[in-house]
Amino acid sequence: MIVLGIETSCDETGVAVYDSERGLLADALYSQVTLHQQYGGVVPELASRDHIRKTLPLIREVLDEAGCALGDLDGLAYTAGPGLAGALLVGASVGRSLGMTLGIPTIGVHHMEGHLLAPLLEANGPEFPFVALLVSGGHTQLVEVPQIGSYKLIGESLDDAAGEAFDKVAKMLGLPYPGGPHVARLAESGTPGRFDFPRPMTNRPGLDFSFSGLKTYTLNTVAEHTVDGLLNEQTKADIAWAFQEAVVDTMVIKCRRAFEHSGMKRLVIAGGVSANMRLREKLAHMAKAEGGELHYPGFAFCTDNGAMIAYAGCMRLLAGQQDDLSILARPRWNLETLPKVG
Repeated sequence: MIVLGIETSCDETGVAVYDSERGLLADALYSQVTLHQQYGGVVPELASRDHIRKTLPLIREVLDEAGCALGDLDGLAYTAGPGLAGALLVGASVGRSLGMTLGIPTIGVHHMEGHLLAPLLEANGPEFPFVALLVSGGHTQLVEVPQIGSYKLIGESLDDAAGEAFDKVAKMLGLPYPGGPHVARLAESGTPGRFDFPRPMTNRPGLDFSFSGLKTYTLNTVAEHTVDGLLNEQTKADIAWAFQEAVVDTMVIKCRRAFEHSGMKRLVIAGGVSANMRLREKLAHMAKAEGGELHYPGFAFCTDNGAMIAYAGCMRLLAGQQDDLSILARPRWNLETLPKVG
Protein backbone atom coordinates (compact mmCIF):
# COMPACT_ATOMS: atom_id res chain seq x y z
CA MET A 1 0.00 0.00 0.00
CA ILE A 2 1.35 3.43 -1.00
CA VAL A 3 0.25 6.21 1.37
CA LEU A 4 0.70 9.96 1.20
CA GLY A 5 1.12 11.56 4.64
CA ILE A 6 0.46 15.24 5.46
CA GLU A 7 1.53 16.91 8.70
CA THR A 8 0.30 20.46 9.50
CA SER A 9 -0.31 20.42 13.27
CA CYS A 10 1.77 23.47 14.21
CA ASP A 11 4.63 25.32 12.53
CA GLU A 12 6.08 22.75 10.14
CA THR A 13 4.58 21.48 6.89
CA GLY A 14 5.61 17.88 6.30
CA VAL A 15 4.67 15.59 3.42
CA ALA A 16 5.88 12.05 2.70
CA VAL A 17 5.16 8.95 0.65
CA TYR A 18 5.40 5.58 2.42
CA ASP A 19 5.12 2.16 0.80
CA SER A 20 4.23 -0.76 3.08
CA GLU A 21 6.54 -3.01 1.02
CA ARG A 22 9.44 -0.71 0.13
CA GLY A 23 9.43 1.67 3.10
CA LEU A 24 9.78 5.45 2.95
CA LEU A 25 9.97 6.60 -0.67
CA ALA A 26 10.22 10.37 -0.21
CA ASP A 27 9.66 13.09 2.36
CA ALA A 28 9.93 16.87 2.47
CA LEU A 29 9.64 19.39 5.27
CA TYR A 30 9.15 23.14 5.35
CA SER A 31 9.82 24.84 8.69
CA GLN A 32 8.18 28.14 9.65
CA VAL A 33 10.84 28.96 12.27
CA THR A 34 12.00 32.17 10.57
CA LEU A 35 8.37 33.30 10.21
CA HIS A 36 7.65 33.01 13.95
CA GLN A 37 11.07 33.89 15.41
CA GLN A 38 10.38 37.61 15.52
CA TYR A 39 7.36 36.94 17.78
CA GLY A 40 9.19 34.53 20.10
CA GLY A 41 6.65 31.77 19.46
CA VAL A 42 4.09 30.40 17.03
CA VAL A 43 1.38 32.78 15.78
CA PRO A 44 -1.53 30.44 14.89
CA GLU A 45 -3.03 32.55 12.10
CA LEU A 46 0.32 32.98 10.37
CA ALA A 47 0.99 29.25 10.73
CA SER A 48 -2.31 28.35 9.08
CA ARG A 49 -1.77 30.70 6.16
CA ASP A 50 1.72 29.37 5.55
CA HIS A 51 0.48 25.77 5.52
CA ILE A 52 -2.00 26.80 2.81
CA ARG A 53 0.88 28.14 0.72
CA LYS A 54 3.22 25.19 1.19
CA THR A 55 1.16 21.98 1.34
CA LEU A 56 0.32 21.51 -2.35
CA PRO A 57 3.84 22.37 -3.62
CA LEU A 58 5.32 19.88 -1.13
CA ILE A 59 2.89 17.18 -2.28
CA ARG A 60 4.04 17.69 -5.86
CA GLU A 61 7.67 17.61 -4.72
CA VAL A 62 7.46 14.31 -2.81
CA LEU A 63 5.42 12.60 -5.52
CA ASP A 64 8.08 13.55 -8.07
CA GLU A 65 10.86 12.35 -5.75
CA ALA A 66 9.05 9.06 -5.12
CA GLY A 67 8.38 8.56 -8.82
CA CYS A 68 4.66 8.37 -8.16
CA ALA A 69 1.59 9.95 -9.68
CA LEU A 70 -1.52 10.79 -7.71
CA GLY A 71 -3.18 7.80 -9.33
CA ASP A 72 -0.56 5.47 -7.79
CA LEU A 73 -1.66 6.29 -4.24
CA ASP A 74 -3.67 3.67 -2.34
CA GLY A 75 -4.43 5.80 0.70
CA LEU A 76 -3.95 9.17 2.30
CA ALA A 77 -3.16 10.14 5.92
CA TYR A 78 -3.18 13.54 7.58
CA THR A 79 -2.68 14.84 11.10
CA ALA A 80 -6.12 15.27 12.66
CA GLY A 81 -4.89 16.40 16.08
CA PRO A 82 -3.81 17.44 18.59
CA GLY A 83 -2.49 20.81 17.46
CA LEU A 84 -3.56 24.27 16.33
CA ALA A 85 -7.13 24.16 15.00
CA GLY A 86 -6.52 26.30 11.93
CA ALA A 87 -3.31 24.50 11.01
CA LEU A 88 -4.94 21.08 11.42
CA LEU A 89 -7.83 22.11 9.18
CA VAL A 90 -5.44 22.88 6.32
CA GLY A 91 -4.00 19.36 6.25
CA ALA A 92 -7.38 17.77 6.95
CA SER A 93 -9.11 19.70 4.16
CA VAL A 94 -6.39 19.00 1.60
CA GLY A 95 -6.07 15.35 2.59
CA ARG A 96 -9.78 14.60 2.74
CA SER A 97 -10.47 16.43 -0.54
CA LEU A 98 -7.68 14.60 -2.36
CA GLY A 99 -8.90 11.28 -1.01
CA MET A 100 -12.46 11.93 -2.18
CA THR A 101 -11.26 13.09 -5.61
CA LEU A 102 -9.04 10.04 -6.10
CA GLY A 103 -11.55 7.62 -4.59
CA ILE A 104 -9.05 6.25 -2.05
CA PRO A 105 -9.44 5.80 1.73
CA THR A 106 -8.19 8.51 4.08
CA ILE A 107 -7.36 8.42 7.77
CA GLY A 108 -6.88 11.18 10.35
CA VAL A 109 -3.77 10.37 12.42
CA HIS A 110 -3.08 11.28 16.05
CA HIS A 111 0.01 13.49 16.05
CA MET A 112 1.51 11.82 19.13
CA GLU A 113 0.93 8.35 17.70
CA GLY A 114 2.96 9.52 14.73
CA HIS A 115 5.84 10.52 17.01
CA LEU A 116 5.51 7.33 19.04
CA LEU A 117 5.84 5.16 15.91
CA ALA A 118 8.57 7.26 14.23
CA PRO A 119 11.39 4.99 15.52
CA LEU A 120 9.81 2.16 13.51
CA LEU A 121 10.94 3.99 10.36
CA GLU A 122 14.51 3.06 11.30
CA ALA A 123 16.17 -0.17 10.11
CA ASN A 124 16.70 -1.29 13.71
CA GLY A 125 13.33 -0.15 15.02
CA PRO A 126 12.03 -1.48 18.33
CA GLU A 127 9.92 -4.58 18.79
CA PHE A 128 6.74 -4.52 20.86
CA PRO A 129 6.03 -4.12 23.73
CA PHE A 130 7.84 -1.02 24.95
CA VAL A 131 7.55 2.08 27.11
CA ALA A 132 7.56 5.40 25.23
CA LEU A 133 8.71 8.79 26.48
CA LEU A 134 7.00 11.36 24.26
CA VAL A 135 8.54 14.82 24.50
CA SER A 136 7.05 17.00 21.78
CA GLY A 137 5.84 20.60 22.05
CA GLY A 138 3.24 20.81 24.79
CA HIS A 139 3.47 17.09 25.62
CA THR A 140 5.68 15.16 28.03
CA GLN A 141 4.18 11.70 28.48
CA LEU A 142 5.12 8.16 29.47
CA VAL A 143 3.08 5.53 27.63
CA GLU A 144 2.93 1.75 27.80
CA VAL A 145 2.75 0.34 24.27
CA PRO A 146 1.87 -3.36 24.02
CA GLN A 147 1.21 -3.00 20.26
CA ILE A 148 0.32 -0.42 17.60
CA GLY A 149 -2.91 1.30 18.58
CA SER A 150 -2.90 0.08 22.18
CA TYR A 151 -1.69 2.83 24.50
CA LYS A 152 -1.83 3.31 28.27
CA LEU A 153 -0.80 6.69 29.66
CA ILE A 154 1.18 6.12 32.89
CA GLY A 155 2.70 9.58 33.38
CA GLU A 156 2.40 13.11 32.00
CA SER A 157 3.30 16.73 32.69
CA LEU A 158 0.97 18.45 35.13
CA ASP A 159 1.92 21.92 33.86
CA ASP A 160 4.70 23.02 31.49
CA ALA A 161 6.00 20.27 29.22
CA ALA A 162 9.77 19.86 28.80
CA GLY A 163 9.77 21.47 25.34
CA GLU A 164 7.81 24.47 26.61
CA ALA A 165 10.24 24.86 29.51
CA PHE A 166 13.21 24.82 27.13
CA ASP A 167 11.58 27.54 25.00
CA LYS A 168 10.84 29.75 28.02
CA VAL A 169 14.31 29.37 29.50
CA ALA A 170 15.82 30.19 26.10
CA LYS A 171 13.84 33.43 26.14
CA MET A 172 15.16 34.22 29.64
CA LEU A 173 18.70 33.77 28.33
CA GLY A 174 18.10 35.89 25.22
CA LEU A 175 18.27 32.91 22.83
CA PRO A 176 16.22 32.53 19.62
CA TYR A 177 13.05 30.49 19.20
CA PRO A 178 12.71 27.50 19.20
CA GLY A 179 14.74 27.27 22.37
CA GLY A 180 15.66 23.62 22.81
CA PRO A 181 18.58 23.36 20.35
CA HIS A 182 19.96 26.76 21.41
CA VAL A 183 19.89 25.92 25.13
CA ALA A 184 21.57 22.57 24.42
CA ARG A 185 24.27 24.24 22.32
CA LEU A 186 24.92 26.89 24.97
CA ALA A 187 25.06 24.24 27.70
CA GLU A 188 28.05 22.64 25.99
CA SER A 189 30.23 25.52 27.24
CA GLY A 190 28.66 25.58 30.70
CA THR A 191 30.53 24.88 33.93
CA PRO A 192 29.27 21.65 35.55
CA GLY A 193 28.38 22.10 39.21
CA ARG A 194 28.34 25.88 39.42
CA PHE A 195 24.55 25.79 39.78
CA ASP A 196 22.53 22.89 41.15
CA PHE A 197 18.90 23.05 40.03
CA PRO A 198 16.12 20.91 41.56
CA ARG A 199 14.85 17.71 39.93
CA PRO A 200 11.09 18.34 40.21
CA MET A 201 8.76 15.65 41.57
CA THR A 202 11.53 13.06 41.92
CA ASN A 203 11.43 13.10 45.74
CA ARG A 204 7.97 11.52 45.70
CA PRO A 205 6.56 8.38 44.06
CA GLY A 206 4.83 8.51 40.69
CA LEU A 207 5.51 8.99 37.00
CA ASP A 208 4.09 12.48 36.41
CA PHE A 209 6.24 15.48 35.48
CA SER A 210 6.22 19.15 36.44
CA PHE A 211 8.58 21.73 34.95
CA SER A 212 6.85 24.95 35.99
CA GLY A 213 8.75 25.22 39.27
CA LEU A 214 12.07 24.52 37.55
CA LYS A 215 11.29 27.30 35.09
CA THR A 216 10.66 29.70 38.00
CA TYR A 217 13.86 28.56 39.74
CA THR A 218 15.76 29.34 36.53
CA LEU A 219 14.12 32.76 36.26
CA ASN A 220 15.15 33.60 39.84
CA THR A 221 18.72 32.45 39.16
CA VAL A 222 18.87 34.67 36.07
CA ALA A 223 17.58 37.64 38.11
CA GLU A 224 20.09 37.05 40.91
CA HIS A 225 23.05 37.13 38.54
CA THR A 226 21.93 39.96 36.28
CA VAL A 227 23.96 43.12 36.86
CA ASP A 228 22.88 46.45 35.34
CA GLY A 229 20.47 44.56 33.09
CA LEU A 230 23.16 42.23 31.76
CA LEU A 231 23.96 38.55 32.30
CA ASN A 232 27.50 37.61 31.30
CA GLU A 233 27.94 34.92 28.68
CA GLN A 234 29.62 32.34 30.93
CA THR A 235 26.84 32.64 33.50
CA LYS A 236 24.28 32.12 30.72
CA ALA A 237 26.09 28.94 29.70
CA ASP A 238 26.32 27.73 33.29
CA ILE A 239 22.58 28.28 33.81
CA ALA A 240 21.82 26.50 30.53
CA TRP A 241 23.93 23.53 31.66
CA ALA A 242 22.25 23.35 35.07
CA PHE A 243 18.75 23.66 33.59
CA GLN A 244 19.31 21.03 30.90
CA GLU A 245 20.88 18.65 33.44
CA ALA A 246 17.87 19.03 35.74
CA VAL A 247 15.37 18.31 32.95
CA VAL A 248 17.36 15.33 31.66
CA ASP A 249 17.91 13.83 35.12
CA THR A 250 14.20 14.18 35.88
CA MET A 251 13.21 12.31 32.73
CA VAL A 252 15.83 9.61 33.32
CA ILE A 253 14.55 9.01 36.87
CA LYS A 254 10.97 8.78 35.64
CA CYS A 255 11.92 6.39 32.81
CA ARG A 256 13.70 4.12 35.26
CA ARG A 257 10.55 4.09 37.37
CA ALA A 258 8.52 3.33 34.22
CA PHE A 259 10.68 0.23 33.69
CA GLU A 260 9.88 -0.88 37.22
CA HIS A 261 6.19 0.00 36.91
CA SER A 262 5.60 -1.77 33.57
CA GLY A 263 8.04 -4.64 33.83
CA MET A 264 9.24 -3.72 30.33
CA LYS A 265 12.91 -3.19 29.47
CA ARG A 266 12.56 -1.53 26.08
CA LEU A 267 12.35 2.28 25.96
CA VAL A 268 11.43 4.50 23.00
CA ILE A 269 11.93 8.27 23.09
CA ALA A 270 10.33 10.44 20.42
CA GLY A 271 9.38 14.05 19.70
CA GLY A 272 11.50 17.17 19.29
CA VAL A 273 13.29 16.92 22.65
CA SER A 274 14.36 13.34 21.83
CA ALA A 275 17.02 14.93 19.61
CA ASN A 276 18.77 16.26 22.74
CA MET A 277 22.12 14.47 22.87
CA ARG A 278 22.48 14.74 26.66
CA LEU A 279 19.08 13.07 27.09
CA ARG A 280 20.02 10.26 24.69
CA GLU A 281 23.35 9.75 26.43
CA LYS A 282 21.90 9.50 29.94
CA LEU A 283 18.91 7.38 28.93
CA ALA A 284 21.20 4.97 27.05
CA HIS A 285 23.35 4.61 30.17
CA MET A 286 20.29 4.02 32.35
CA ALA A 287 18.75 1.49 29.96
CA LYS A 288 22.01 -0.46 29.78
CA ALA A 289 22.34 -0.48 33.57
CA GLU A 290 18.78 -1.83 33.82
CA GLY A 291 19.43 -4.52 31.21
CA GLY A 292 17.19 -2.77 28.71
CA GLU A 293 17.26 -1.12 25.29
CA LEU A 294 16.87 2.46 24.05
CA HIS A 295 15.38 3.35 20.66
CA TYR A 296 14.77 6.72 19.01
CA PRO A 297 14.09 8.11 15.53
CA GLY A 298 16.72 9.64 13.29
CA PHE A 299 17.18 13.38 13.77
CA ALA A 300 15.07 14.15 10.69
CA PHE A 301 12.09 12.41 12.28
CA CYS A 302 12.34 13.82 15.81
CA THR A 303 10.56 17.05 14.95
CA ASP A 304 7.17 17.12 13.21
CA ASN A 305 7.33 15.39 9.82
CA GLY A 306 5.15 13.79 7.17
CA ALA A 307 6.94 10.42 7.28
CA MET A 308 5.64 9.52 10.72
CA ILE A 309 2.08 10.42 9.67
CA ALA A 310 2.35 8.38 6.46
CA TYR A 311 3.64 5.38 8.42
CA ALA A 312 1.03 5.58 11.21
CA GLY A 313 -1.71 6.12 8.65
CA CYS A 314 -0.52 3.18 6.56
CA MET A 315 -0.69 0.84 9.57
CA ARG A 316 -4.29 1.85 10.26
CA LEU A 317 -5.37 1.76 6.62
CA LEU A 318 -3.90 -1.75 6.28
CA ALA A 319 -6.01 -2.73 9.30
CA GLY A 320 -9.13 -1.60 7.44
CA GLN A 321 -9.67 1.66 9.30
CA GLN A 322 -10.64 4.82 7.41
CA ASP A 323 -12.50 8.11 7.79
CA ASP A 324 -16.12 8.75 7.05
CA LEU A 325 -17.09 11.76 4.92
CA SER A 326 -16.40 14.33 7.66
CA ILE A 327 -13.28 16.50 7.79
CA LEU A 328 -11.74 15.75 11.17
CA ALA A 329 -9.62 18.23 13.17
CA ARG A 330 -9.22 17.69 16.92
CA PRO A 331 -7.06 20.29 18.73
CA ARG A 332 -7.32 18.12 21.89
CA TRP A 333 -7.27 14.34 21.59
CA ASN A 334 -6.59 11.67 24.20
CA LEU A 335 -4.12 9.08 22.87
CA GLU A 336 -5.77 6.33 24.92
CA THR A 337 -9.08 6.69 23.02
CA LEU A 338 -7.62 5.53 19.69
CA PRO A 339 -9.00 2.29 18.25
CA LYS A 340 -6.70 -0.71 18.36
CA VAL A 341 -4.97 -1.92 15.21
CA GLY A 342 -5.37 -5.58 14.22
